[in-house]
Amino acid sequence: MALTIEDCKTEYMTNPLGIEAAKPRLFWKLRSEERSVRQTAYQVLVASSKEQLGADEGDRWDSGKTESSDSIQVEYGGSPLDAEAECFWKVRVWDNYGRVSEWSEPNFWTIGLLHRAAYRGKWIGRKHDEQAAGRQPSPHLRKPFTLGGKVRRATAYATALGLFELYVNGQRVGDYFAPGFTDYNVRSQVQAYDITPLLHEGDNAFGVIIGEGWYAGTVGFLGDKVYGERPFFMMQVYVEYEDGTKQSVATDHTWKVSKGPILYSDFIMGEAYDARLEMAGWSKAGFDDSRWEEPDVRPGYNGMLVASNEPPIKVMKTIRPIRMEKTPSGSYIFDMGQNMVGWTELRVSGERGTTITISHAEMLCPDGSLYLDNLRVAVQQEHYTLKGEGLERYEPHFTFHGFRYVELIGFPGEPDLDTIVGKVVHSDTPETGHLETSNAMVNQLFSNITWGQRGNFLSVPTDCPQRDERLGWTGDAQIFARTASYNMDVARFFNKFMWDMIDCQQPSGAFTDVAPDAGWIRYKNWSTRLNWYAPDNAGWGDAGVIIPWTLYLMYGDVRILETHYEAMSRWVDYLHATTEELVRPNYANYGDWLSIDADTPNEVLATAYFAYSTKVLGLIAGVLGKEDDVRRLEQLFQGIAAAFRLAFVTDEGRIHGETQTVYVLALQFGLLTEELRLKAVDHLTADIASRGNRLTTGFLGVGYLLPALSDNGRLDVAYQLLTQEAFPSWMYSIKHGATTIWERWDGWTEENGFQTPQMNSFNHYSLGSVGEWMFRYMAGIEADKAAPAFRHAIIRPQPGGGLSFVKSHFSSLYGKIEVDWQIDQSGEYQLNVQIPANTTATLYIPGAVNAIDGAAIGTLEDASTELFPASPSGSHDIKLLGAFGGQTVLEIGSGSYRFASQVKV
Repeated sequence: MALTIEDCKTEYMTNPLGIEAAKPRLFWKLRSEERSVRQTAYQVLVASSKEQLGADEGDRWDSGKTESSDSIQVEYGGSPLDAEAECFWKVRVWDNYGRVSEWSEPNFWTIGLLHRAAYRGKWIGRKHDEQAAGRQPSPHLRKPFTLGGKVRRATAYATALGLFELYVNGQRVGDYFAPGFTDYNVRSQVQAYDITPLLHEGDNAFGVIIGEGWYAGTVGFLGDKVYGERPFFMMQVYVEYEDGTKQSVATDHTWKVSKGPILYSDFIMGEAYDARLEMAGWSKAGFDDSRWEEPDVRPGYNGMLVASNEPPIKVMKTIRPIRMEKTPSGSYIFDMGQNMVGWTELRVSGERGTTITISHAEMLCPDGSLYLDNLRVAVQQEHYTLKGEGLERYEPHFTFHGFRYVELIGFPGEPDLDTIVGKVVHSDTPETGHLETSNAMVNQLFSNITWGQRGNFLSVPTDCPQRDERLGWTGDAQIFARTASYNMDVARFFNKFMWDMIDCQQPSGAFTDVAPDAGWIRYKNWSTRLNWYAPDNAGWGDAGVIIPWTLYLMYGDVRILETHYEAMSRWVDYLHATTEELVRPNYANYGDWLSIDADTPNEVLATAYFAYSTKVLGLIAGVLGKEDDVRRLEQLFQGIAAAFRLAFVTDEGRIHGETQTVYVLALQFGLLTEELRLKAVDHLTADIASRGNRLTTGFLGVGYLLPALSDNGRLDVAYQLLTQEAFPSWMYSIKHGATTIWERWDGWTEENGFQTPQMNSFNHYSLGSVGEWMFRYMAGIEADKAAPAFRHAIIRPQPGGGLSFVKSHFSSLYGKIEVDWQIDQSGEYQLNVQIPANTTATLYIPGAVNAIDGAAIGTLEDASTELFPASPSGSHDIKLLGAFGGQTVLEIGSGSYRFASQVKV
């Protein structure tokens, strides 16, 4: 069968523009219908033009036939790349059968401006509007210009202190909320756009709308104007004509600025839009801007300008309401059927000057009205004033909401289910994982987890998308990072978030609780709760080590480890310096956040996480070949573990605090001797049983709870907790209609109704970190740290919980891994597995395998038996590694397989 190459990427992206990596990393996937196909060599050609690449010439780089199985994270090895360089590339491979593939389809990347001096554009905006009370209108900028020939290539490099929407000759360019959320005191990201098709010889025009965004708007509960008073925009455009001559257009004092129909637009406070103030054709050539003002030119910007390092924010789905009801007051409430994040598009006809309010909320009060108390000061509303010219369509510009229910107030006439459409908005992180089981409530749990991720992965991993918060809490991110990596492609998303953490790392080495910092440290100093906050909370700051390690496991990303190794080392050194005999006293002020009836002592949690960060850093040092650090960190870890046992663990294996979380962390972080481990497992399971098979863990403990039980022989208890329907549990919220993960186990209960509105989100992701267990244990798709990114997968489904089947898949960088298992009442177990080309897997199959691919094979006894004959390459599709612990262990190459065994039910 043919060997083909597909899904080629550069720096995790398809044909990216304006990157600044000196040695971009290349990725490709192999496809073959045959089994055990492996790449043995590759050849990459990189050329400066399509024509050269088409002639099989690589003037920038010809790797030659390189003996290697690497098909991800392959570094460009050619000549140095200058600013604005165009690079076209293709690859072919040789396999273990001696065949060579056809060349891949051509791909490309371009380099950005690289140097600050290349940005000749000025930062322009609009002066403060003294007549506007409260929030400011969104400035509109425009620039007409003339092109004197046919354009070969035109690239716009744009950024803002705030947000921007770019228009070229009336056409919208780019996605939403560019340039993304960064610490603007340190850096601003630059977006690169290919605008060649939108330009023409003669008169052209740029139009830009700028919003306050994170820079000058409301940032969570940190207030307004965190970074600056007003938004500014900067752009540099390079145009190359067919004859080789060039022209540039940049932002400067010759642009024009005006206010427009957006009266205000703020992430937290919503938007007001007066359609009567629209300016037809304002972003096109020929518009009369004689009454527009000169822009306010900012003297300069002290931060770095860097190429955008995050996936763009897009409308990823649309949702239509499932029902509508008229309220006694005459308004209309729509149920979208799903708690979501984004906004609604309104379709309406009515008299000029009519104003409609569009209000959003997650829940309804008992009387059927919108539940708004949990928004705190956030206002999830748009106010739209009609221009009265037939059918009008409206959606907001620089705001988003978290909601399931939408209320239309002041709507003219009778709306219907086509009046509004929900726009689901988040960072473009394509879905990579899926799970389906025989239990409908477990399926709903998986749906809730993924919807929680969609709702909170918007430039940064936010804490709650509806109230006045939406900040990048680091503890939430680290406990969910592995789940997130199964659900969606978050490689670039978390790479960017690591830079956010680095930008606000303290001189002491401490990582902050929130990234970007957004004035968080200053806020804590202002707060009367100063002693309640710390700059280095255990489980939060540790994200600076845990997230890079997670990206290495899931994506084989060594560069993130190399880039941030010093920062991670500074964090561990800081932890070490703030201990007393290797115990961290009371450095966990959030503790096991939002646990239920179980207060984990801060010093126990902080010391456990100190040990874990040290352990993980040691693993990272091993990957990077830093053997001296490996030995030093292993010695330190063993010392912390001993100190932990001395300070907190009794001879009977009881751990100070005796919460489920203290046992879970000690077990998962490897802090106990074998004797104490066995006792700790007994204490953990006894506590769970004493509570009616219910959990008590909060944000930090919940992610490790089911893995700790499963790894220590109590899979049965793990499944009991997964499927528990009584409060507190995942299923309790589902029984009461949840379509996302709640922030709190007790966000709403039958006995007490809504929890305190001061902190009660119904769309959070932290407690959804159980998704990691669902993939790794229930479906059995596990990464091997010795061969990361699933180059070698460990497939070990662990049936239980009364499930009769699980169907799952995960799209790794090498290709799709599929694992489907089913078990009937007689104990007949069937496992279907698909492993992508250029990878291998170790399979753990419960019971003794008695059939392969539908053919009975008898009993397997000889551990060296080669079940299938050798292929022409000398490899074997399936090898028996052993049979122990009630399991058959096999090693397989790529391809599709079916196995059957008999197990106890």
